[in-house]
Amino acid sequence: MAAVFLTALFVRNSGIALAFSNDDSINEKYGLPVVVYGAALSTAQKEEVRKLLNVTDTSKVKEITVTGNDLVTYIKGDPSSNMYSSAKITRNDSGVGIVINLVTPDNITEVTKEMYANALLTAGVKDAVVDVASPIKVSGHSALVGIYKAYDSGNGTALNKDRTEVANEELNLATNLAKKEGMDSNKVSQLLTEIKQEIAAQNPATKEDIANIIDDKLKSLNISLSPQDRQLLIDLFDKMRHLNINFDNVKSQLNNLSQGIKQQIENAVGDKGFLQRVADFFKKMIESIKSLFS
Repeated sequence: MAAVFLTALFVRNSGIALAFSNDDSINEKYGLPVVVYGAALSTAQKEEVRKLLNVTDTSKVKEITVTGNDLVTYIKGDPSSNMYSSAKITRNDSGVGIVINLVTPDNITEVTKEMYANALLTAGVKDAVVDVASPIKVSGHSALVGIYKAYDSGNGTALNKDRTEVANEELNLATNLAKKEGMDSNKVSQLLTEIKQEIAAQNPATKEDIANIIDDKLKSLNISLSPQDRQLLIDLFDKMRHLNINFDNVKSQLNNLSQGIKQQIENAVGDKGFLQRVADFFKKMIESIKSLFS
């Protein structure tokens, strides 16, 4: 991940740092929100990120910096990377779930909010609202590093490094699959989410059990993968099995995520149907006009 990333994440009143209420008071149960700035940000860029993250009073947040070394620590990235990713993370009570808002969706070019949510659940983040923003176009991959470091900066909130690494593998696989012919980001997120739901239901004991779950989901969702990509999925979820990641603990969050993805797919299909009807209308109109002169 030697590419330059400038991603701003911001989490409010949910799972991980601290929460401002409507009157900007500090949630004393969790402490100050943590704001993580990329080490490569210029002074002007840092101020711009503060505005994007709605940091109006630096005394009401804890500010730290994320570097290329953190990229190595959390996701085995390239230490020479220029780190621009920034995040504001606010913890909240159990049950809130993970809510991802892309503040600047046009600038986060590859990672969708559903991909973020899936990866964070894998990493062990349960209750967080994360707002993601960037002043320039970036893929969005390095945004997770700031969140992980923010958790480590809190008391008793550190994440398991093996889980953060496999969560990053999941995110990389998701974005790569979304680029394949016949696939899209919603379909990939739906596949990953439903595999996790089935793992929670079945508690597979072997790699073969994982493979059967994946094959069943590929069939039910009518998704065709190459043998290589299918194997990457099996290997990924088998790693999760060996890490004893218990998706049964986040069933409700997976269900909410799954419903949101299905709704987006339905909306997208509806939009395509409408556009196709418009295109058909104009095609018929042009053909009618041509017939007048034939």
